[in-house]
Amino acid sequence: MGRPAASPEESVVKPPIIDLIGIGFGPANLALAVALDEAGFSGSVHFIEARPAFAWQPTMLLRGSDIQHNPLRDLITPVNPRSRFGFVNYLHQSGRFFDYLNLGSAYPLRREFAHYVEWVSEHFSHLVSYGHTVTGLQVVHGAGADRLLQVDCADGTRYLARAAVIGPGRSANIPEPFTGLLGETIFHLSDYLPKITQLSQPEKIVVVGASQSAVEIMLDLDGRFPQAEIHGLMRGYGYRLKDTSPFTGEIYFPQFTDYFHAASWDGRMALSRELRSTNYSAADADVINQLYLRRYESRLEGRPGHLDIINNADIRRCISAGGKTRLTIQDRYTQTIRELAADAVVLATGFLDLGSGGQRELLHPLLTELCNEYEFHPVQGLAVARDYSLVGPDAPPVYLNGLCESSHGFGDAGSFSLLSIRARDIATSVAQRLDRRAPIRPPPKLATALRA
Repeated sequence: MGRPAASPEESVVKPPIIDLIGIGFGPANLALAVALDEAGFSGSVHFIEARPAFAWQPTMLLRGSDIQHNPLRDLITPVNPRSRFGFVNYLHQSGRFFDYLNLGSAYPLRREFAHYVEWVSEHFSHLVSYGHTVTGLQVVHGAGADRLLQVDCADGTRYLARAAVIGPGRSANIPEPFTGLLGETIFHLSDYLPKITQLSQPEKIVVVGASQSAVEIMLDLDGRFPQAEIHGLMRGYGYRLKDTSPFTGEIYFPQFTDYFHAASWDGRMALSRELRSTNYSAADADVINQLYLRRYESRLEGRPGHLDIINNADIRRCISAGGKTRLTIQDRYTQTIRELAADAVVLATGFLDLGSGGQRELLHPLLTELCNEYEFHPVQGLAVARDYSLVGPDAPPVYLNGLCESSHGFGDAGSFSLLSIRARDIATSVAQRLDRRAPIRPPPKLATALRA
């Protein structure tokens, strides 16, 4: 007798099992790739990225804008100053080392730092599948008692892995009046350059928010549309200076991460409120002074509405119709109401951290299927250990890379400040838990796409 026909489950070709899969390939997981490479990680590694190619903040590479951290806080230098992947070596390799030194600038141009990050990414392109959008992440049973992570993509590609690092970036913060209205004339700063270049001679533009990005966008719009009315709308009284005290700046030291993580949830929230102006709803002095001077010049030229500031404002309603966006605005203190019609609205309103409360989301969309496998709290969300892994007694290792400000402090706030330290910590933990320590290699047969 011949062998019985295989059951449908047996006939399905399962994808090879990867040791470590990374979701997202921005600076966070790029730093992890560097850390794994330098540590001699011997397991198979692969990253999935939705963009068609590597890019860092491509929608906010505004002319003249700079980064807000010391360039030595790059992808690897704080961990290994001798690394070939550091910013200084990039300058040397690009032939601009002395030109850069001659600038005398404290911070590199954002465009140059984007070139640096892209230059590093090219060394790891063989480990990345670009143009793939992850739609699902769940724990499944493997052979025997093993439990694996299954990653599904929009095109049907499926991956199985022993561990995963989630680094997709934070979700955009969209204020409630604009929910469901995003499009060609109402858009978040993460879509700024592609959207703004499509506008044809707008007469009125509103920029919502009081962050560094809000001020930079106001300056960009001033040069881009000199005849338009540009309104900066914010809940506060005016654009505030960031807290740049060197004493406060120690929140970007590695030891502060230990201190913050060891605090209670209430303690962490209190610290976050106290230190908020170091990173949120505030801007650097150079751009604030530049904007104030340009507004003064506009008034001098008889154009008081060109760079108009609408402060103490709550947006009560937004209606988009007939090519115009109509905002109903209420003063927070006098309660007076005003209407404002605009051709475009830019939301410079930042991004969401994990947790409950203002400007937070309890779960990143990619994490919703993990709540039953890992420790979950209805207020705090998923519990995150000091090594950035989700807490789950029998579940496979899952790490959050760049989503842990509420558990690890401001060094995790979408900044390069402690990026290399975090990547080292995750790489060390992965190697220990998977027992893979000696060169980084691609997953088996990944060149042939495996589909569910």
